[in-house]
Amino acid sequence: MAQQAQTAQPGDDRAEKLWHMIKDVDVAMMTTHDGGLLRSRPMWTLQSQGFDGRLHFFTRASSAKAAEIGRDHEVALSYADPTSQSYVSVSGTARLGRDGDLIRRFWAEPMRTWFPQGPDDPDLALLTVEVAAAEYWDSPSSTMVHLYGYAKAALTGRSPHPGDTARLDFQGGSTPAGGRPA
Repeated sequence: MAQQAQTAQPGDDRAEKLWHMIKDVDVAMMTTHDGGLLRSRPMWTLQSQGFDGRLHFFTRASSAKAAEIGRDHEVALSYADPTSQSYVSVSGTARLGRDGDLIRRFWAEPMRTWFPQGPDDPDLALLTVEVAAAEYWDSPSSTMVHLYGYAKAALTGRSPHPGDTARLDFQGGSTPAGGRPA
């Protein structure tokens, strides 16, 4: 049976769990639309003090991804931490901004590797994703849990469900398993 999305707001327990699962995963795979194709590329998530419904990334305003987002604002982000067995999928709307104050707020000196002119680089843009929905899978990673799962599957023919999973809708509407609002 398909899981129904739960309405979430930044600051509630489900949104905080989502933030907890992605805040230490530095790199997300961002998927954009490139004509009829989907393209994914690694993007460094910029750290903030907490989750306010938006995720931020630096990019070049002249990049292919910026052009793709200019044509189609819908993006997907995937975060994975195999060590802790936690995985997150985020859907949202992306926009590029050139607000110098925001860029300086998120600037960290290691970013100079990609933007040698620093936060005043004329090609530097802040890519902001307004999260519309997210789904996460959080599984215990201990050997005992995996052994239990193997034993259950072997004895009963059914898979265990030892972890936590949730679908979150940040736009307040109902999102059935198919992904489109009802």
